[in-house]
Amino acid sequence: QVQLVESGGGLVQPGGSLRLSCAASRSISSIYVMGWYRQAPGKQRELVATRTTGGSANYADSVSGRFTISRDNAKNTVYLQMNSLKPEDTAVYYCYARTSGPREEYWGQGTQVTVSL
Repeated sequence: QVQLVESGGGLVQPGGSLRLSCAASRSISSIYVMGWYRQAPGKQRELVATRTTGGSANYADSVSGRFTISRDNAKNTVYLQMNSLKPEDTAVYYCYARTSGPREEYWGQGTQVTVSL
């Protein structure tokens, strides 16, 4: 079964905002890192933002200052608030989770974000 489920994607005008959510199954335990990657047509998948259980965050330079990642550890949920969106932000956004002891990685199926008039 799908263990990471994204929601919140859609079509938005340049300068607008979207909020993405990703809920991990409670069967996934000891999640250390949750975050978001994205992939535009013809390009490699790239990191957008991640956040550890302890609260440390990492952002791509292209989104720093515009996007904010947050987590609700009790709910195994991660969010991505995207403001001041640009056409170059258009991509499929994938939720990511990594556990510790043992180390395992999980990927969501992706949600489309399109920034256009």
